Amino acid sequence: MTSNDTPRAPHPYVGMWVTADGFIRQELLPNGRYDEARGRRRSAYTGRYTVSGNHIDYVDDTGLTATGDVRDGVLFHEHLVLYREGDHRIRREGMGSRG
Repeated sequence: MTSNDTPRAPHPYVGMWVTADGFIRQELLPNGRYDEARGRRRSAYTGRYTVSGNHIDYVDDTGLTATGDVRDGVLFHEHLVLYREGDHRIRREGMGSRG
């Protein structure tokens, strides 16, 4: 096993990020891909992402690009504000209620 084969811990930003109303759910996967659901629409947007410091660059599978920045544990992705799943600022009653 070479040093390139050594498993690495996932990036701290990997995991599920959710808008306060629960309508948008964006999962950053450990393999550099993301999957974003909107309301009842699963995989509304999918693509790849790269992280540089606190900045995230997204390229969706159609070629569209977007950016995000994590500040104080909050992901600011274009016009969206997303929190870690389980954050107290997410209103559970809103999760997936709009479609």
